This record gives sequence, structure tokens and C-alpha cells, in this order.
Amino acid sequence: MATITVMNPQGERPAAKLAVPPLPADLRGLTIGFLDNTKHNFDLLVHEMGGLLKERLGVKAVVYRRKANAATAAADEIVEGIAKDCDLVFAGSAD
Repeated sequence: MATITVMNPQGERPAAKLAVPPLPADLRGLTIGFLDNTKHNFDLLVHEMGGLLKERLGVKAVVYRRKANAATAAADEIVEGIAKDCDLVFAGSAD
């Protein structure tokens, strides 16, 4: 009689939890980052938004970083750099 191995498709959850800091109440004087995943028009959208954030909400600076492509994660140096340089980061896509 043949042996059948049954696999469990539910992966294991990591024990450690990531603490997410609260959003700032005011953006004045902060550096805001945008992580571009290379989807069409995202760069146009966030450059316009960055200008509005500076003009209307007193954002000190806006940082833009771009992933290699939409199908892969951002390189470690991009994530580490934008985390170091920015107070708040938005990642997204647009079509």
C-alpha cells in the first residue's frame, strides 16, 4: 500500500508583532515620502500631491523613490533610505 503525505497549506504566522506608530496630527514641518511602484501615472499624481502638501499643509519636504517594477518588492536600500529620510511615507499605485 502506498503512503500519502498530507500537507497543511496554512503557513505559520510570525510570533512578533509590528508596532505601527500613530499618524501625526499635523503635517507642518514634516518630510513626506512617496514610494512609486512604477504604475502608469503614479508619478504624476504624487508630484501634484507633494506640491499641494507643501503649499496647503506646510510640509517641509517631499521625497520620491521608485521601485524597479510593480511586480517586485522595493529594494532594501530604498525602503531603509525612505524610512530614514521621512517622517511619513505613502506607498501606492495609479493607472
